[in-house]
Amino acid sequence: MQKGPYLNTEYLGFYLDSKSKVIKSPLIREAINIGFDRQKLVLYLRNNIGFKANKGFIPKGLPGHASNDFTAYDSSKAALLVKEFKEKTGLEPKITLSTDANYVDICEYLQRELQKIGIDIKIDVMPPATLKQARSSGKLEMFRSSWIADYPDAENYLSLLYSKNFSPTGPNYTHFSDPEFDVLFEKSFEISNPRKRAEIYQEMDSIAMKKHPMILLYYDQVIRFSQKNVEGLSINPINLLNLKRVRKNKS
Repeated sequence: MQKGPYLNTEYLGFYLDSKSKVIKSPLIREAINIGFDRQKLVLYLRNNIGFKANKGFIPKGLPGHASNDFTAYDSSKAALLVKEFKEKTGLEPKITLSTDANYVDICEYLQRELQKIGIDIKIDVMPPATLKQARSSGKLEMFRSSWIADYPDAENYLSLLYSKNFSPTGPNYTHFSDPEFDVLFEKSFEISNPRKRAEIYQEMDSIAMKKHPMILLYYDQVIRFSQKNVEGLSINPINLLNLKRVRKNKS
């Protein structure tokens, strides 16, 4: 068995142009971000396949992946944030979380954990194609999603947070917008030095994650099984099957 990072980040997205005061509230988004244990999610719902996502949107295995933690589980603080929201608005935080049938177990875990801090989550299960269309057209206030790299560069992930990529014409499904982020995103195309590019990617990731347009769940893993007499079969972060150097040992 071979295991290694897979360039796939699983997350919950908020549609920030929603009319919902709950979705628009930084207090509620932060409370959700710290209100559940990612390590337990990976251990019990993923059979320990993957890594808890607490270092930004850029996944493990890509230059630009942060070395410091952006998120730490803190249910007590999360409950206080929810209480502060209630006191300021007089509203009970209720959110509909849209997903497909493949991720109902994860969404039900989040539902139970967030109920403990005072957030009522309703799970709406829909077919993948319907979910994709509704997410793109801004009809979902909160949705489970993932992003698998089209190519091994962090720009591919950060493009989901660039304001000129608003859905439905682009992949910014959350409609996150930040002028400082946009300036750095455009500047990154002018930088050829890999180390400096990684540094600016980390800065951009940090700017976005502080505003919680999405709640990161876990970074995925590649897992491959092969027979002991097979040689040269390697894994890679994009999970491409390369058989160029693979051979079967006859001995």
